[in-house]
Amino acid sequence: MAEPREFPYPNFAFRVKIANQDEKGILAGFQEVSGLGMEVAVSEYRPGNYREAVTQKVMGLGKTPDVTLKRGVIGATDLFAWIKQLRDGDRSRDAFFRTVTIQMMAEDRATAILEWTLKNARPMKYTGPALNGKSSDVAIEEMVLSCENIEMNAV
Repeated sequence: MAEPREFPYPNFAFRVKIANQDEKGILAGFQEVSGLGMEVAVSEYRPGNYREAVTQKVMGLGKTPDVTLKRGVIGATDLFAWIKQLRDGDRSRDAFFRTVTIQMMAEDRATAILEWTLKNARPMKYTGPALNGKSSDVAIEEMVLSCENIEMNAV
């Protein structure tokens, strides 16, 4: 197997590392990332002995949307091995969950500015590229990841 590229391609603004428990990582570059966010449900509640005819707002459970990565390139086949492993029925925790780190790169494409960490991520959808002999610089058209938590840090 060829050694993975440390920095896939300079015109891809987001660097993505997908790591398993042993911290071995898959590096990829993507042009677009969407769905980074968080939502907290709010429930309305009125205690039975409450004198006012209004409800109280009570914090509920947190929810994380699915993250979509578009138009990407990757320097190794490990990502496809992970997707195949899940598709073929391996549901062990080590095979299933990964920590995905998405870095927004500066204009020089060498320095990370912001970083999002997706905890317990797993692929939901993979769409391959439209192959074209003249210009086929994309290995992944779209990849959708489901995760349980998203954290953001300044790098």
